[in-house]
Amino acid sequence: MATGTQGARFSVGLTGGIGSGKSTVADMFAARGAAIIDTDQIAHALTTPGGAAIPAIRAEFGEPFLTPEGAMDRAKMRAYVFHEPSAKLRLEAILHPLIRIETERAAAAAQGDYLMFAVPLLVESRNWKERVSRVLVVDCSEETQIRRVISRSGLPESQVRAIMQAQATRAERLAAADDVIRNDGDVIDLVPQVDRLHAMYLGAARSA
Repeated sequence: MATGTQGARFSVGLTGGIGSGKSTVADMFAARGAAIIDTDQIAHALTTPGGAAIPAIRAEFGEPFLTPEGAMDRAKMRAYVFHEPSAKLRLEAILHPLIRIETERAAAAAQGDYLMFAVPLLVESRNWKERVSRVLVVDCSEETQIRRVISRSGLPESQVRAIMQAQATRAERLAAADDVIRNDGDVIDLVPQVDRLHAMYLGAARSA
């Protein structure tokens, strides 16, 4: 069993590309008793007004990248780092250590049958596979991803494809997976897959 963030507790790293349905799957595992720790939510909290990352973001990028309320201007920062790789690295140098600290804090306090870390960029981050017991990938076709993202966000297809190209490929995610949930259909199709994996994870957690 891997060690690290979760210590001796059985843990799962949940990931998938944009539009794959990670949040839906995480909610289903939560309903069955898993403790969900969402690194996107942690990152968002760090960059709200008064968040722990704000002083360093202000010092590194300046006031133009903050909203009048004092939060990080997510839209402006997203556009900037998308076109400036060096800016992306500077932002990650601020956020990643803080995210790790808060993730470990949340894991230590979590109540649940086992830990499930929802990490959108798990494969890209490289070190997560060593920090969890299993990696679970929510997988669907690229066509399904594009359709879902356009439907929920209204982004043009070209922008959705650009976001996908900045993420790990479908093949890279599947290569990193210990377990896979297929999500090209309806939510009802997820139920037996989640039930099967939850039973397996519960057994592993109880024998840990």
